[in-house]
Formats: sequence, structure tokens, C-alpha cells
Amino acid sequence: MSRRALLLAVALDALGEPPSGWHPVVWMGHYLSWARRRWRATTPAGQLREGAASLALGVGMAGSAGLLASRGPWWVQGAALKPLLARTALFGAVGEVRAALSRDDLNEARRLLAWHLVSRDTSQLSAAEVAGAAIESLAENLSDSVVAPLLAFRLGGLPLAAAYRLCNTADAMWGYRTPELEWAGKTAAHADDLLNLTPARLTAVCTLLATCGSGTREWARDRRRTSSPNAGHPMSAFAGALGVRLDKRGVYVLNPGAANLPPRIWSMR
Repeated sequence: MSRRALLLAVALDALGEPPSGWHPVVWMGHYLSWARRRWRATTPAGQLREGAASLALGVGMAGSAGLLASRGPWWVQGAALKPLLARTALFGAVGEVRAALSRDDLNEARRLLAWHLVSRDTSQLSAAEVAGAAIESLAENLSDSVVAPLLAFRLGGLPLAAAYRLCNTADAMWGYRTPELEWAGKTAAHADDLLNLTPARLTAVCTLLATCGSGTREWARDRRRTSSPNAGHPMSAFAGALGVRLDKRGVYVLNPGAANLPPRIWSMR
């Protein structure tokens, strides 16, 4: 695929996100919400079929849109790829949490964390837990929202990048173990796991290379401690590289021997 298109997309990402009315990922979210409202099955088998069919239709539409855009010149491809990335938005969201913590405004930091980065309840998190959750989200979403779509573009162009983003968004919206979504969202969750096998490990390796191997021991020891087959790779690499303990209460602890919030936790750019 065109390297010029890829570089243009990365450069355009520095400008931020396009208006929501023109944002392909927002359109994907609208489709996924629309599809969910039309599910009617009450049995696990029926819910699984409905979820899989909705995902397949969404992937087909996203891939077709990507194929149409890929017929344009390299600059059109680059402009179309940009909304499938979210590096600047991700770092901006983490920066807002950081700023609130720096002001000792824990309630605002909790609110921003829940608004931008995590789906869990943040109302009882300590400052250290808020900071840790922000770093966890940064590591995981660096894989999901930057490395994965760029890799998909290199391997299969805009059709694969758009299809990947649809699956990733579907997992974010449907991939929960609730009575309504346990079966309906299962296909999306497994598809996202499969598509992120390589990006998650590549993100971890790049993190270790960027820090001259700092964090290799922690990554090797802790990468399988999360329930996700992928999230533990970049998160444990970040935990080791930053020298920080990442603790999701009652779920996992990464780099348990480190302090919760070392001063250099925000030094990564």
C-alpha cells in the first residue's frame, strides 16, 4: 500500500479529529447502535446469530467503503485512513486526566477517565488507580487505535483497515458479559481478539525497543495476567518501561513490585 498515504494519515492525525458528522468511526457507531436496537432473539443461539449477522453486514459495508476510497489517488487514501487512527485524540484524553490529577482534582480526573477512556465505574478509584487506569488505556488503545489500523492498511489497504475498525468498535460497544450482550457480542469480541493478536505484540515489542529493553522482564512475566489475550502485552510492557504498578482492583496486578505512581509516569510522549 502507498507509504505516502500512510504518512499523510499520520500527519493529518496531528490536527485532531474531523467533525462527528463526517467521522467514519462515528458512522460505524451509529450503525452498531441501530443494529442492536433491532435484535429480537431471546435464546443464546439466536442472539449469537443476530450479533454475527450484524457484524458481517457492518464489516461488508465498511470494507466496501474502504474499497471505494482506495480507488482514489494516494492523498485521498491518506485522508480516508486518518479517521481510522486516534493517536492525537488518545494522548489528548490521557493528558486531560493528567492535568486534573496535577491540580489534585480527583473527582474531575475520575470523570474524565470514565468519559474518555474506560467503561468501568471510576467513582471510588484512588488517584493512583486513576493514573494507572489512564496508562493502561493508553497502552491498550495505542495498539487498538494506532498500530492495528496502520498494520491493517499496510497488509490489506483501506478495505482491511476499515473492516478492522468496524470490528474494534463493535467489540467496544457489544463486547460485554451482560445478559443482553453475552451471546450477541461474542462474535465481535472474538473477531477483535483475533485481529489484535499481532498488533498487541508488535506494540509491546516497539515499546521495549523504544526504551532499550526496559520492561522486558515485566512483559515476559506479566503479559498473560489479564483476561484478554492481547491487552496484557502492551500494558505489561508499559508497566515495566515506566516502572509503575498497574493494578485493576480485584482483576490483575502488573509489575507488582513497583510503586503505584512514580514521578516519571507522565514522561512518555
